[in-house]
Amino acid sequence: MNNFKLEALLNDFLSPQLINDYCPNGLQVEGKAEITKVITGVTACQALIDRAIAEHADAILVHHGFFWKGEPAEIRGMKYRRIKALIENGINLYAYHLPLDVHAEVGNNVQLAQRLGLDIVGGLEMGNPRSIAIYGELDTPLTGEEFAARIAMALQREPLHIGDNAPALIKKVGWCTGGGQDYIELAVQQGCDAFISGEVSERTTHIARELGIHYFAAGHHATERYGVKALGEWLAKEHGFAVEFIDINNPV
Repeated sequence: MNNFKLEALLNDFLSPQLINDYCPNGLQVEGKAEITKVITGVTACQALIDRAIAEHADAILVHHGFFWKGEPAEIRGMKYRRIKALIENGINLYAYHLPLDVHAEVGNNVQLAQRLGLDIVGGLEMGNPRSIAIYGELDTPLTGEEFAARIAMALQREPLHIGDNAPALIKKVGWCTGGGQDYIELAVQQGCDAFISGEVSERTTHIARELGIHYFAAGHHATERYGVKALGEWLAKEHGFAVEFIDINNPV
């Protein structure tokens, strides 16, 4: 498939034009015109680019790409080396950030819910049909320790659990993958017993303790591993691409 046609296909599926994001979504670095093999991964780091080169990929599809708002505009140093490697090897780079977080089928939030046994109810941002943070319910209430164990098993990573002054059992849960820790107060307002994000800030511990909610920091990378993987699987199943997901280890 032509590289611009693939961008149009992904844009049609993910609808990035409906979301105000911190980076450009879509084709960020142009490569060869025809694409058959795609490497997917969480972040367009040098290690992922090197693997794509070794695998003779035509394109890389990631959640975290380049050109974030507020970063230096100059292409030098680490950014130069990454972009140079892509251009020299004719590899297209596609990146979808918030559109991939909120997508109802392959989104990071939906994929996390599936792995944790959460039934999605709605968005934490009332009135926003594309709420970045969402909430749902467990079929069977769990203690904080039981839910922490479920998260650890699903993500292969021990979460940080703040449970001081929190309910004895967890039924209603809010979550936002990645750096969504500041949605915790919305979760409290919506009556959630627990809130999950990837990253944690120093202030988050105090908020959880003082507002009486279970809080779980499950890892930015770990909570956002599955959206881009699911998107790649969709490309392979529905459009015949050869797709390989490569998980570059990241403990954060």
